[in-house]
Amino acid sequence: MRVFESLAELRALVGQEVATSDWIPVTQQQINLFAEATGDHQWIHVDVERAKAGPFGAPIAHGFLTLSLLPRFFESALDIRNTRMGVNYGLNRVRFTSPVPAGSRLRATMKLLECQDLPDNGMQMTWLVTVEREGADKPACIAESLTRRYV
Repeated sequence: MRVFESLAELRALVGQEVATSDWIPVTQQQINLFAEATGDHQWIHVDVERAKAGPFGAPIAHGFLTLSLLPRFFESALDIRNTRMGVNYGLNRVRFTSPVPAGSRLRATMKLLECQDLPDNGMQMTWLVTVEREGADKPACIAESLTRRYV
């Protein structure tokens, strides 16, 4: 976990890789619960036996499940102190570049691309987040994430 005492400390790191998260497991139970929450019950996610014979050899996580882990990655990688709150502001670009089979472990690296001042002592940060799957050659997801923090 990388600790920052202020937003100014982060601003100095624009253009650099700032942090790497802890590994997070992705279980079949999480995939099933995500399917229930979203209504996306496609067989490649939830039908274990059929998925074994499918193109990936196992059930895979929904791309949006992988994307939904971004807050957990940030939480395990960064501690920005002396701010009262942070919010997700959105995404500029997202690509799901390789599948995430059930039982995988994921982690993310965060590169700070840009910082913009906001009214009321806030700052908007643009992050390039690369989600890697343990043992895989290609990232599972690459996303440009916008976050805001307020003092």
